[in-house]
Amino acid sequence: MSALSQAAVRRWHRQSDVHPSLTLSRAALLVLAVGFVLVRAAGVTVPLEAQMVVYLVGMVALNLPHGGYEHFENLRRRRPTFRWRYVATYLVAITGFVALFVVAPVAGLVLALAVAVAKGGVGGVHVMEATSGTDHLRTRVQRALAVAVRGGSVMLVPIVFWPETFHTFSALMVGLVDPGGLAPYAASFDVTRPLVAGGYGLALVAHLGLGYLRGGGRSWLVDAGETLLLVAFFAAVPVLVAVGLYFPFWYSARQVARTRTVDDSHVGDDGWDLIGDGDPSVVALRAWLVLIAGALATFAVLAGVYWAFPNPLAGAPFLPGAVAFWSVFISIVALPHVVVGSLLDGDRGIWYVP
Repeated sequence: MSALSQAAVRRWHRQSDVHPSLTLSRAALLVLAVGFVLVRAAGVTVPLEAQMVVYLVGMVALNLPHGGYEHFENLRRRRPTFRWRYVATYLVAITGFVALFVVAPVAGLVLALAVAVAKGGVGGVHVMEATSGTDHLRTRVQRALAVAVRGGSVMLVPIVFWPETFHTFSALMVGLVDPGGLAPYAASFDVTRPLVAGGYGLALVAHLGLGYLRGGGRSWLVDAGETLLLVAFFAAVPVLVAVGLYFPFWYSARQVARTRTVDDSHVGDDGWDLIGDGDPSVVALRAWLVLIAGALATFAVLAGVYWAFPNPLAGAPFLPGAVAFWSVFISIVALPHVVVGSLLDGDRGIWYVP
């Protein structure tokens, strides 16, 4: 195939966003948003306990395995020396984040929120790049706005529409180390909320407006539709349910679509493939061993973080304590996911797009 025809195929892929995972992600968020609007209009309140259960099921049972899969795919065909450097850097980043949270839990909370924004935003832009295209994002400023707006919907929109729940669990997250540590900042919440609303609203208008002026077209329409859907979803759905289901139903589902879109262009040395491609029995055994090793490593990190926090359930009952602990833990392991798996591995990172 000539270079010209290969380029044409890549362009076609990036203009094709009909992968079932993309359709599923959009339909799931739309149905949930409309459903919760109707529930609220009917005067029905979803119990907080049920919201916490949904959050834990979504984040632990549904989303965590996908994070391991992303790292596996990234490291699968790498040389062993690279894998060891990657894992070592990952552990250093985790240790640094835990240390920050123990020494300065409020700063750790801010970093945790920033990680969620970065993960959702950077991952979202790379999905667009691989599927519908990013022709309307012509400059670095536009790409930064896209990251901030799409990722900011995860944390900033709930601050505006669900402030009480957001602040309650933020206090519990800080309380894992310093019970009551967020109290001195409580007086500023009434000021923070309108500032966040105004700042995010301006960024949203700037992102959509610049995209339209710099080319518009189909890629802009897809971006604008998805961005507004994200805003509506996090505004309409209670924050615990919204965050708990966003990652498996949107982030993970869309990453599957991106992976399948670029699958034919995988980069790496097949000779170093962790599971190989020979005897199916051997491949299955290797895959099982990698799965077990990953699960044990994740549990070890989880136990280490639990041990490091002086008050790992924030002195709360099990469900709210577990939500607070898991929110911090998943942010801690997501920081190197974003930094090590992307910024420090630009040639072939977690969000690689050929």
